[in-house]
Amino acid sequence: MTAGRLGLRQLAPPLLLLVAVGLYGDTTSAGTRDDFTSALIMATIVIALYVFVGNSGVISFGHISFVAIGAFAAGVMTIPSAVKPTVMPDLFPFLADNSIGSFESLLLAAAMGAIVAFLVGLALMRLSGLAAGIATFAVLEITHNVLRFWTKIGPGAQTLSLVPEDIEPIQAMLGALFAAVVAFAFARSRSGRLLRASREDPAAAQAAGIDIHRKRLIAFTISGALAGLAGGLLVHQIGSITTEQVYLRLTFITLAMLVVGGMRSLWGAVVGALVVSFLDIVLVDAEGGLGVGPATIDLPAGSSLVILGAVMAAMLILRPSGITGGNEATLRIPRALLRRRDRAESGADTAAKAGPASKP
Repeated sequence: MTAGRLGLRQLAPPLLLLVAVGLYGDTTSAGTRDDFTSALIMATIVIALYVFVGNSGVISFGHISFVAIGAFAAGVMTIPSAVKPTVMPDLFPFLADNSIGSFESLLLAAAMGAIVAFLVGLALMRLSGLAAGIATFAVLEITHNVLRFWTKIGPGAQTLSLVPEDIEPIQAMLGALFAAVVAFAFARSRSGRLLRASREDPAAAQAAGIDIHRKRLIAFTISGALAGLAGGLLVHQIGSITTEQVYLRLTFITLAMLVVGGMRSLWGAVVGALVVSFLDIVLVDAEGGLGVGPATIDLPAGSSLVILGAVMAAMLILRPSGITGGNEATLRIPRALLRRRDRAESGADTAAKAGPASKP
């Protein structure tokens, strides 16, 4: 089996799962459709995490800062310039006087995520282990406070509202598919392979001449771009956002998704994101009273985070490699189809070789 064919067979399962969730979610009622859209956006965030964490082995607590930057950049720039002075009177003039469309704002969100990740990563990617985790958490804290208190670039502690709500399951599905293809392409690239080699044995990788700092920086930048894109999708889904919505709770949940699914594979990132997303939706509904047949489940407020924490702890103890074991799923193609294709390719090769010889 060629490497290209194997790659397509490994990429197909996560793409098919995302397509199935998006198409089915688009046929449901309005409230359920929002749940499916949220799950697909969470999948995009977790795929962004996988690009860096899964390939480098370095835990990052700061990726939600890129989601926040993307969300506020896309949100601020799509609010009509006529109303910006009313809702955000302290904005810089170049932000207050200009507006862009929703699609352009997603490109802006991805670009901002990539730029900030690159600048931050220049220093942070030299760190490993606990030091790297603490440093990325510091980035999250700095980003949170800048967005919360600097009213020159946004609403500050107030809610960013009046953002166009034009992300449905199909649009969220397309965003997740794009992120999955980029993540898979990076993992199979030379930089991705060298980064995974450094993950397994940093000392041996350095001795072999691998520039670990550079490979981590590439992954961190791509991951930041995808996280920024997810932030743009998020703000256009809900139409408003606060700094608290892209802070600690989202950091915890997305890391739980990656751990539960399996942080070393794209398939694990997608499965973990969707499983934990729908579990979180059910638990949040249960906190407000969830009817199950004749009974009603009424959990205390905050129970969802406690239960998700218990699930993550149990997964780390019982199955550290996650649901998928850190392995990519492979799409099985019926042998009859493979034999038919091989015969067709063999016939085409034979005809091509015989062609020049049959000419007078």
